[in-house]
Amino acid sequence: MANTCVIGLQWGDEGKGKIIDILAKDYDIIVRYQGGGNAGHTLIIGDEKFIFHLIPSGILHQDKKCVIGNGIVLDPKLFLDEIDGLAKRNINVNGNLFISDRAHVVFPYHKKLDLLLEKQKGNSMIGTTGRGIGPCYTDKISREGIRVAELLQKEHFKEKLKKTVEEKNRIFVNLYDDEPVSWEDIYEEYCAYADKIAPFVCDTVDFMARAFKENKKILFEGAQGALLDVDFGTYPFTTSSNSAAGGVSSGIGVSPKQIHNIIGITKAYTTRVGSGPFPTEVDGEQGEHIRKQGGEFGSTTGRPRRCGWLDAVAIQHSVRISGVDSLIVTKLDVLDDQETIRICTGYKNNEKLYNTFPANIEVLNNCEPIYEEVSGWCEDTSKVRRAEDLPEKARNYIKTIENIVGVKVKMISVGPERSQIISN
Repeated sequence: MANTCVIGLQWGDEGKGKIIDILAKDYDIIVRYQGGGNAGHTLIIGDEKFIFHLIPSGILHQDKKCVIGNGIVLDPKLFLDEIDGLAKRNINVNGNLFISDRAHVVFPYHKKLDLLLEKQKGNSMIGTTGRGIGPCYTDKISREGIRVAELLQKEHFKEKLKKTVEEKNRIFVNLYDDEPVSWEDIYEEYCAYADKIAPFVCDTVDFMARAFKENKKILFEGAQGALLDVDFGTYPFTTSSNSAAGGVSSGIGVSPKQIHNIIGITKAYTTRVGSGPFPTEVDGEQGEHIRKQGGEFGSTTGRPRRCGWLDAVAIQHSVRISGVDSLIVTKLDVLDDQETIRICTGYKNNEKLYNTFPANIEVLNNCEPIYEEVSGWCEDTSKVRRAEDLPEKARNYIKTIENIVGVKVKMISVGPERSQIISN
């Protein structure tokens, strides 16, 4: 079994959590390599609903090892809350969950700064979750961050925290005319967290090296989607990390040669949370209908997602930058009652045609999508379990996606539950 990376091809929320949970049975180790508490993976198993923000979705398989890589920005309170939530359901994570000692730590001043920055932007706000992810990555890049390894060295942590908070308070007071934060309070709170997370912390670079040497099968779990990648997404309306497949190597410390298979996940339509260009967005009654049918509300924020038709131009872009080998289409059942379905195959802006994904945000904001229309199937697909049993027009829709994107669809999801899956 080849080592596999699973990524979202849109703006996140593609259903990666469910797919990773399904695939996990065939792997030994599941790795989360980027993002933070701003990402949410939702799994529905029987009557139970699980939402993970930091812990890899494979944690529900008790015989699997799960790793949180150095590319993650770790909110220790959120991490411990997730562990407590699992414990209440009699799921024990001791011995099979590991945190990189090189991961950067999210602090209260990151969250405070996140909200102040968004408020200052006004109508130009990014749509951040307010969980401090961007400011934490900013500190990382400016070499001012505090890593998990430092959190466990309490005297060193104290001195570094005092200097950091002093600098942040100058920003809060002098720039934003806001209240300062107390380094003493943060120190006391985070020392308690350090004691609790210490048993999970390890050198994950060494852990992964040994895993490869022992021929363990690895599943790399991406968060968010490739269109939110800080380099290749709709910048600046992106996340602060590399959410395309390129983030794996730097986010866990492995060679690209050790990733053998890349699976891209897309919904049968498109959604986006927060601000930023969305060429195929559908407003009004049609958009609201898709939102209601798909339950399109953020698992992290609860915000309603913007909804629209499938954007094949954007998906092709994501496929190219990650070298995607196969596709998984989720939420096909949401389109069951559509008489006509649209697929965007290009953009038009000021009489200029685009068949690739522009870097220019103004072009994306003002472009007109060029659509190809296919007939809907107007039948219930939620109970279908074999590809040949799908309505002919649903099979045609999948085939159209394959032809436009140029990648084979290997799996189709027709509902939120683990069992609602079709191998194609």
